[in-house]
Amino acid sequence: MNLQQLRYAAEVARRGLNVSEAAAALHTSQPGVSKQIRALEEELGVDLFVRQGRRLTAVTEGGREILEVVGRVLAELANLKRVGDDFAGADRGSLAVAVTHTQARYALPPVVTAFKKRYPKVKLKLLQGNPHQLARWVLDGEADVAIATEALDRYDALVAVPGYQWHHGVVVPSRHPLARVKPLTLEAIAKHPIVTYDATFAGRTAIDASFERRGLEPEIVLTALDSDVIKSYVSLGLGVGIISSVAFDRAKDKGLALLAADHLFPVQTTRLAFRKGAWLRGYTAEFIRLFVPHLSREALGKLAAGRGEDFAI
Repeated sequence: MNLQQLRYAAEVARRGLNVSEAAAALHTSQPGVSKQIRALEEELGVDLFVRQGRRLTAVTEGGREILEVVGRVLAELANLKRVGDDFAGADRGSLAVAVTHTQARYALPPVVTAFKKRYPKVKLKLLQGNPHQLARWVLDGEADVAIATEALDRYDALVAVPGYQWHHGVVVPSRHPLARVKPLTLEAIAKHPIVTYDATFAGRTAIDASFERRGLEPEIVLTALDSDVIKSYVSLGLGVGIISSVAFDRAKDKGLALLAADHLFPVQTTRLAFRKGAWLRGYTAEFIRLFVPHLSREALGKLAAGRGEDFAI
């Protein structure tokens, strides 16, 4: 048994049993991957995968248990390398942050600026996707931390720390009739076409649930991943927008008005997540604390080690 066999088996499972994709990701040949997995199965005395001809069609019951152990082994090996890197060069390395567009555009700039001043030799990489993609990237080791409002707290293998809270707001052209409605109601909003986030982003589930509780079915004419796109289409008169209030800048969003909707939609919490049991390099821990300044070093250490209690803002 060797590490190459473990990595091959884990990558095949991660790629949905697609051996060709796994081989490409590992920069090797498909027959080589298949041969190494067979060798691992023979040594363990257990088939990891169900086969139909040359195709892998499922993970066996024993394979699920073994692959869980393999995942822990590979995670600890990654930790071992991080420990070595941390002591060999504490002020240099790389940090991959998986983040949604809204967080990258509006919440992260001051954090990134402060981080780069402290660690100019650390290469910072931002990976953008939807919240479930972000979680997967952290679990698969492609990202060190993830930042999003949705989904991150639903993964048992992640530590999800509350970062900050925010509300949705309704964005309209400055002279739009809704701007004169006092108080603003869901019924009034639902009379207009709506432009808002994609179903997996920025508290969209809470928006839908708020309308549903009032028995309303608003016309969603366009969804987007990007707050700036939503505002652009509102400016064009396509509809009224529902966005994160942090994504509105009165100085830059001229011709638009943000209507407070704190009383209509529930408060949202943006979280930062990292993999349970991961060794946090010194600069990774500092990045986390820059984003979550109310989190002490001691509390972060306990959370990383799996000994922390639930953490609240």
